[in-house]
Amino acid sequence: MHGSGISIWFFIGVLLAIYGFLICGYGIYELVTGHVANVALANLHAPVWWGAVMLALGAFYCLRFNPRRN
Repeated sequence: MHGSGISIWFFIGVLLAIYGFLICGYGIYELVTGHVANVALANLHAPVWWGAVMLALGAFYCLRFNPRRN
């Protein structure tokens, strides 16, 4: 980070959190409605797990590289 700019890692955390929220939300929608996409291994519910991992990683990056923290 140079000068008073915001860290790129903070933006990456924000993007990961947004995408994780959207993917996890879609996975939960699939679970609730039972409308599962016709893909291989759909019974593993990958959108829920992948979205949750992305959301957790995004939250970590947002907290770790928060510009107000320094």
